Amino acid sequence: MEGGTVRKLKSSWILFSFLVALLNLPNAASADWQMQHPYLPDLMAVWGNSAKSVFAVGKNGAIVSYNGTKWVGMRNPTSSDLWGVWGSSEYDVFAVGSESTILHFDGKSWTTLPCSGGHLFLGVWGSSSTDVFAVGAGGTILHFNGDTWTTMAANSTSNLWNVWGSSPSNVFAVGDEGTILRYDGRQWTPMQSGNSAQLLGIWGSTPTDVFAVGTKGAILHFNGSDWLRMDVPFFSDLWSVWGSSSSDVYAVGTGGLIIHYDGAKWTKIPSGFAADLYAVWGSYPVGLFAVGAESVILHQGPS
Repeated sequence: MEGGTVRKLKSSWILFSFLVALLNLPNAASADWQMQHPYLPDLMAVWGNSAKSVFAVGKNGAIVSYNGTKWVGMRNPTSSDLWGVWGSSEYDVFAVGSESTILHFDGKSWTTLPCSGGHLFLGVWGSSSTDVFAVGAGGTILHFNGDTWTTMAANSTSNLWNVWGSSPSNVFAVGDEGTILRYDGRQWTPMQSGNSAQLLGIWGSTPTDVFAVGTKGAILHFNGSDWLRMDVPFFSDLWSVWGSSSSDVYAVGTGGLIIHYDGAKWTKIPSGFAADLYAVWGSYPVGLFAVGAESVILHQGPS
């Protein structure tokens, strides 16, 4: 299962904050990153492969990586906002964003992959280095086969905020007004969500255990047949969801909100911070990372 297992996490979250001394990131080397205040760019997505290889991306082309000891800024060829990051390994990482930006990291450097059309990409996920999906505004879906990106028919014009799958023939994309699309290896088909919320994040442990989160505390669960709304005592916007199993799921959102699902109910976990959190990812023995506004990076490590 993607991400592995998170075990025995500490109750406290550690805060990391960063500022790029030179806001023109393509010309900023790693040494230019400083832990300063008050202005910091937002980080919108996080993904990792191991305890020594975690990536976070965000506004103004921000890319930072964690080597197991510290976070450092990475030189990259764009200043466009980056909204999504995913990789098949630490030597094969994709980042997507505004102005049709698609970047690829080969373990040494970030390069721009050709893509025309003026797309705003908001999410990226793949099952392998030759099976990658990028989704975005206006129902945009592109697929990468290892050589080229091709446009797919989404059968929807809704903004698509994120994408996740359990296999190449079972992929979900979520978006505005409760939009959920499913790809069966041949075509994308709209699903009935029974919800009008703006869905911003999606993750699952199996094809029959998938979670989608969104605005006003919306949490939907797919059991293999239907999407059902989960009852939660929270009404903040939820931006991202990730878990290690069906009974260990985390979601993050506005105002530093972090909630946890134990297989029976959702409970709030105090983060100690008020910054909006836009993404969460974890793995054993890495622990959990949540990133958000003003380059906040929260880490909850294994004991």
